[in-house]
Amino acid sequence: MAVFFDTHAHLDYPDYAPDLTEVIARARAAGITKIISIGTSLDSSRRAVALAEKFPGVYAAVGWHPTEALSAPDDLRPALLELTRHPKVVAIGETGLDYHHPPGAEDAGYKQKQAEIFRQQMEVAAESGLNCIIHQRTAWDDTIAQMRPFMGKTRGVFHCFGETGERMRQVFEIGSLVSFTGIVTFKNAQNVRDAVAAAPFGRFMLETDCPYLAPVPHRGKRCEPAYVKEISEMVAQLKKCTLNELSAATSTTAQEFFPKLI
Repeated sequence: MAVFFDTHAHLDYPDYAPDLTEVIARARAAGITKIISIGTSLDSSRRAVALAEKFPGVYAAVGWHPTEALSAPDDLRPALLELTRHPKVVAIGETGLDYHHPPGAEDAGYKQKQAEIFRQQMEVAAESGLNCIIHQRTAWDDTIAQMRPFMGKTRGVFHCFGETGERMRQVFEIGSLVSFTGIVTFKNAQNVRDAVAAAPFGRFMLETDCPYLAPVPHRGKRCEPAYVKEISEMVAQLKKCTLNELSAATSTTAQEFFPKLI
């Protein structure tokens, strides 16, 4: 069986409270050998670390989501730096910019707070030798501009990528990567399939973003890490490669991007 990683899952969400052990067992049975549980606040990040301690194949990313910017402390850096010392914390995030979601999506103060906590998280990433998991929505130019000063210090993976080929090239130009979800299987997502077809091996990874975005044939249901299997099958078709070739390429990419993912 070809093995894959789920590089972006929200296992600390209450959606999994009733049956998380079974969810992880199903992932292993499907060949998903490593899962990164993503922090969206300090409390969420600590829950992700606790899950990584409990389950051998689970790792953690620690960070603060941009849509929660207004509730962030003035300085995230000390708490995040402390969390990065854990051997199973493999990245900072998810972090980035989001001008789509309320409250105050057009409010300058909201955008300023997002930018501040994004910068703080990239500083922590650079200091700790980790890379960042990037959330971007309706904020493309500002996200790229804010990352440029950190080129050579930290890299990003633009998770749940659904942008144009030109924007994907901009990601690669700043030394960063993209990651694809179950959207690649959606009937109306030809743009994502085009991006997958154009993405070189070594520049992309696979993820679920679960509990969201379950791939066909599970669309509309709770997503879970086992469904990387369906995502990988579609991506292999688009890349005209075998599952074993895709497994080798994406696993190597993830292990290089997340240096503590061992």
